[in-house]
Amino acid sequence: MTELYEKVAIITGSSRGIGAGIALSLARAGAKVVINYVHNRQAADEVCMTITQMGGKCTAVQADVSNPDDVRRLFDAAIENFGRIDILVNNAGILVFKKIAEVTDAEFDSILNINLKSIFYTLREAAGRLADHGRIVNISSTVTRLMLPKYGPYAATKGAVEQLTHIFAREIGERGITVNSVSPGPVFTELFRAGKTEEDIQRMAALSSFGRIGEVDDIAQIVLFLVSEEARWITGQNIGTNGGII
Repeated sequence: MTELYEKVAIITGSSRGIGAGIALSLARAGAKVVINYVHNRQAADEVCMTITQMGGKCTAVQADVSNPDDVRRLFDAAIENFGRIDILVNNAGILVFKKIAEVTDAEFDSILNINLKSIFYTLREAAGRLADHGRIVNISSTVTRLMLPKYGPYAATKGAVEQLTHIFAREIGERGITVNSVSPGPVFTELFRAGKTEEDIQRMAALSSFGRIGEVDDIAQIVLFLVSEEARWITGQNIGTNGGII
């Protein structure tokens, strides 16, 4: 059984969806969890309440991780509340589901800021503040391996995240810190459903070997393994968590 007792985890974008599922999984394994949100304080508090009710420890911190000052404040809050940081899961992200020709400058800047710059900022902060033998997991996407229309900017940012993962694993490995990325396929979340018809969803479900869309817990359990001691020899890798789509 994976045990994370006394470990402290920051999960960005964890008030709902995959991030919330990861937070709950890590908390069940004993980790003290920092829930990060931007706007939805109520959702973040609900996740924290669930963790507290099952005997865990949690705090919710408002921070826009596309802002380097907010990233520093997020790390400060984790240390102020729990004394250290052992685990960083970079989950925050947005999807602009449009053909490249239809994407506005503002939308492109937004997806770069949230999906890519935020991970650069948190990795840079983690370089000096994550505990030795810590764990970092970046959420990428299986769309980097596919040629799906309307995913251009999203796939570009996630491909860049995978490259940051490979290189940062080399840069920080001497401290025993592992850095990996996880690439979900379609997962039934609000982010996935945005802009899609039922026909779109069923077509993507059919791509899986199991004929279904992924569930949040399918991803959360892989992240839980990667932040555990059992995964100490896995670093610099991108793990496809997509039900055999590719």
